[in-house]
Amino acid sequence: MMTKLQRWGNSQAIRLPKALLDGMQLRENDDLDVVKDGDRIIIKKVWPSLSYKERMQGYSGNYKSAEWDTGYPQGREIL
Repeated sequence: MMTKLQRWGNSQAIRLPKALLDGMQLRENDDLDVVKDGDRIIIKKVWPSLSYKERMQGYSGNYKSAEWDTGYPQGREIL
């Protein structure tokens, strides 16, 4: 895909095709991380942090903790 760097106000901008944005699940006003890597520019979507409530949404409360054997001491561990 070829595009041009063009003036946009006092800045420079590139336009990205809708198909590319849709394929990357990018939407207007998404937060992006832009990184220079040698002679390349890498653009990554910054996914929003989930709240505690959102993280626990699928949790049913059925987790049971258990012990496991990590083997014999290898150094000067205290047991």
